[in-house]
Amino acid sequence: MNFQKRSLLEKDIDALNQTIQQMSHLVEQATDQAAQALQERDGELAQQIIAQDAQVNELRYQVEKLALQAIATQQPMAGDLRAIMTAVYVALELERIGDHAVNIARLVLRVADEGPFTTLYKLPAMAQRAREMVHEAVMAFLQRDKDLARTVMADDDRIDVRYASLIQETLHDMREDAYIPRATTLLLVGQNLERIGDRATNIAERAIFAATGVVEELPSGTDF
Repeated sequence: MNFQKRSLLEKDIDALNQTIQQMSHLVEQATDQAAQALQERDGELAQQIIAQDAQVNELRYQVEKLALQAIATQQPMAGDLRAIMTAVYVALELERIGDHAVNIARLVLRVADEGPFTTLYKLPAMAQRAREMVHEAVMAFLQRDKDLARTVMADDDRIDVRYASLIQETLHDMREDAYIPRATTLLLVGQNLERIGDRATNIAERAIFAATGVVEELPSGTDF
């Protein structure tokens, strides 16, 4: 590959990376806002999260367009091709993470007019860690940082443990009939946060592939 073509390819990959960063910022923000909206039963913020999801979807299409353009015009090989194809996969996972934040926002709308929750159990900590995992997984991809990617993969168990604890605590309180609808909402929120963690793990696995060409997966990992 001559110098001019190489320069153009690097420019295309840089554009892909910048778009991935934009997507990551938006879905991390949406995850934080979804947790805030739940804590405050803020229907207006929940509606804002839902409306902003269109930006994430548009950026995903932009990633696909940039990737196809780079492949068609620059004919990348080896590591460059892996990076481009991984970017498309990461964009898809980020879009789905945004969808999980939207799911939580819609759940918030169910309880926006109700009284305050007496407890949110493990949900605030789950939301914070899920958002951190997304950020770290994307950074691992952009920086080709295998160690950071493996840290994210290891942390998936922490999210799963918190979700299992949430289920046990919530089921205990569901013995009171009046609490059942609220408990169901909290369980569904927890499920969406747990899946955000799963998708961050998926991104981390692909980050390792982009860096090394080797696929590493958690033995118990689930790809939704």
